[in-house]
Amino acid sequence: MSDPFLSIRQVRKAFGPTVVVQEFNLDVKQGEFVSFLGPSGCGKTTMLRIVAGFEEPSAGTVNIGGKDVTALKPNQRNIGMVFQAYALFPNMTVAGNIGFGLKVAGKPATEIRSRVGEMLDLIKLQDFGNRYPYQLSGGQQQRVALARAMAPRPQVLLLDEPLSALDAKVRVSLREEIRAIQKELGITTVFVTHDQEEALSMSDRIVVMYNGCAEQVGTPFEIYNRPATRFVAGFVGTLNVIEGTITDPTAGTVSIAGGAVSVGNRVAGRKAGEAVSLALRPEAIALGRREGRDGLVKGTIREVSFLGSVIRVRVAVGEALLSLDTFNNPASPPPVAGETAEISFSSSDMLILDR
Repeated sequence: MSDPFLSIRQVRKAFGPTVVVQEFNLDVKQGEFVSFLGPSGCGKTTMLRIVAGFEEPSAGTVNIGGKDVTALKPNQRNIGMVFQAYALFPNMTVAGNIGFGLKVAGKPATEIRSRVGEMLDLIKLQDFGNRYPYQLSGGQQQRVALARAMAPRPQVLLLDEPLSALDAKVRVSLREEIRAIQKELGITTVFVTHDQEEALSMSDRIVVMYNGCAEQVGTPFEIYNRPATRFVAGFVGTLNVIEGTITDPTAGTVSIAGGAVSVGNRVAGRKAGEAVSLALRPEAIALGRREGRDGLVKGTIREVSFLGSVIRVRVAVGEALLSLDTFNNPASPPPVAGETAEISFSSSDMLILDR
């Protein structure tokens, strides 16, 4: 990785005896889109506020563009911030809101008009400059908030769950727009969300946070397919967990639900008879026998949910209830609850979870 544009080193934040961020380290390169993902209370918003300068870390440093900004106020850091609540000025027009930061900075009126015009074009609201916030939809208001944050040409753009107040359809559309704008401008961006789909679809890299710590940092592909901890495996995506027993650690065989699977050297060093937790994503499991899949177990179909293009099937295998996804085929009726079924998978797709 080249020299980081945003560098966070050994950051810790405590409110009295309560530690909300601990030993947080992250390097973000210029133009990268990084998401902080995690459940409520994990410290992701606090970490964002530390980068913005709204919170002072109890320990550690924040560097932007090679400069230590840890002790600087927010207005001295050249950052743009978009909040969950749009925080637009109700008595100002759209153009007034977008140009507010430039006006405060003392920029000439001609420069402000020019930049506001550029921003209106960028967010596709060219004809809305003279409207007021109450005359806009939620999605339009959030676009204006984004334009206001970007108008002063900040070094880093910080987004604090900016889509959570919008309905699902608008949220999907706006996240695509935000990502497209971010790529076009090449602006370094940190995005906070508890929505895994947002993080997976928008990010270059994801920081999964839990209890104030960065559990794992990686690309969406790595986070989803190669989770480093049990928390990451369970939090990102749907996960099926099967309890098994190691039968031969040297050969890598594990007994599950009356069947046996081979997990190679992933249980090397453990003992025969030791319990082990195995996990599979729904898309890694298929109904029936499939060529090239070495895992096969029998179960009973408990539930079938029609979701349009996908059918979600839940199968009882021993004491586990496994979910699998199969594409809707109009020429083939879906399975029926109560039927006995075989399910197959590749043992290489199985994750070994720390107990």
